[in-house]
Amino acid sequence: EVREVVFAVLVGILSLGRPPPIDSRQNIRAVIVTRPVGESGGRISVRILFQRTVWNDRGAVSKRENIDDARIYQEFFERLSKAVFLEAHAL
Repeated sequence: EVREVVFAVLVGILSLGRPPPIDSRQNIRAVIVTRPVGESGGRISVRILFQRTVWNDRGAVSKRENIDDARIYQEFFERLSKAVFLEAHAL
C-alpha cells in the first residue's frame, strides 16, 4: 500500500506539465463458443462474450473489460436467431 502511494506520487511529480492521457480508440471483440447439444448433434449451444480494450493517446491500454450490458447480448441472439431462420428457409 505504501509502495503504491509512493509510486503514484512519483508518477505525478514526473508528469508535471504534461496533460493526462486521453482515451483515443477502442476495439470490441466477440468470442464465440459453439458445441453440439444432445447425442444427435442437430442442435448447437452458442456462448458469446464481448470484450472491450481501450487505448489512450500515448498508445497504452487504459481499459480492458468484459461488456456486461444485457441488451447487447439480447440483440446479438435476436439477430442470430433471425439469421438462422432466414438461412434455414432460404430467404
